[in-house]
Amino acid sequence: MREQGSGWPRARAAAVALCAACALAAPLAAQAGAQVEEKLAASVVSGLAHAIADNPVPRNYAERASVRDFIAGMSGKLAQRIPDDGARNEFLATVHYEATRAGLDPQLVLGVIHHESNFRKYAISVASARGYMQVMPFWVKLIGTPDQNLFQLRTNLRYGCTILRHYLDIENGDVYRALGRYNGSLGRPEYPTAVMAATARYRMEAPVAAVHTAVSANAR
Repeated sequence: MREQGSGWPRARAAAVALCAACALAAPLAAQAGAQVEEKLAASVVSGLAHAIADNPVPRNYAERASVRDFIAGMSGKLAQRIPDDGARNEFLATVHYEATRAGLDPQLVLGVIHHESNFRKYAISVASARGYMQVMPFWVKLIGTPDQNLFQLRTNLRYGCTILRHYLDIENGDVYRALGRYNGSLGRPEYPTAVMAATARYRMEAPVAAVHTAVSANAR
């Protein structure tokens, strides 16, 4: 995933400094809802449909060194939200897999989930966005199939990561603008600032090079 460049407008940096403390407080539940359905070219629809096609987490994926490090680093941070060890490990392995599959930083995905749903599997926004990453149902009609359940862990993360990757591609790697599109508030600083502040909660204590290698290898 391409990080924001040094040429950001100063207003963005100021917004981060002013809003970070508020964003690090308990997240608001079910944030999504303003995201607008857009007309997509047939080639884009086809590409997105391919990206969300079912591709199960590889067997013993959680035993890979980079994934094991990620789970160990994040497990304590999520213990209160997902108390069961097995469920928490499965959740984190799935986040890592779907994020790196889409070429995203897994910590960014955790930041989105933190702010969007506060890790509530069955969260629903006032606009009917659903699940961990608050995916709007129109995406299923647009690029998916009727049998896909947005409350299912892997399905929700696969859609959310694919959609965020799509917006990152549109915005040439500008994370702030991509997050604005994801929330339907492009051009406003509140949402991307809050997500990036939440993402800071899930930074590894020491960088794990293998995670970033995996992201680069899977980037589209």
